[in-house]
Amino acid sequence: MSRSDRSPLLLAGLLATAGVAHFARPRPFDTTVPRSLPGTPRTWTYASGVAELGLAAGLALPRTRRAAALGAAAFFAGVFPANVKMAWDWRHRPAPLRAAALGRLPVQVPLVLWARAVAQGSGERA
Repeated sequence: MSRSDRSPLLLAGLLATAGVAHFARPRPFDTTVPRSLPGTPRTWTYASGVAELGLAAGLALPRTRRAAALGAAAFFAGVFPANVKMAWDWRHRPAPLRAAALGRLPVQVPLVLWARAVAQGSGERA
């Protein structure tokens, strides 16, 4: 299997793992939900877990890969405010935790670019 064939499946695996984590251990995710969103944080945690699992399934199937990859790029951009909230909330925590929270912020950029690359790479084959 070539690298370009593995890339969508690796992205699907990442999203599936994150999606399952939202259900297996929801509490840490609840704390990152911006307070300005309506409803309960747990509802948003579960909704984002469902979205991640759905995007993972879409990425795994060649027929839906391009749309799912574009959806994943939008999702990664959309959850950025949660990472900003986490960085802000953790600003007084010990240095390693602060560093982890701040380190999440720039990670969204390569995730968005990865998803866009998967979308572009599946355009010819879909």
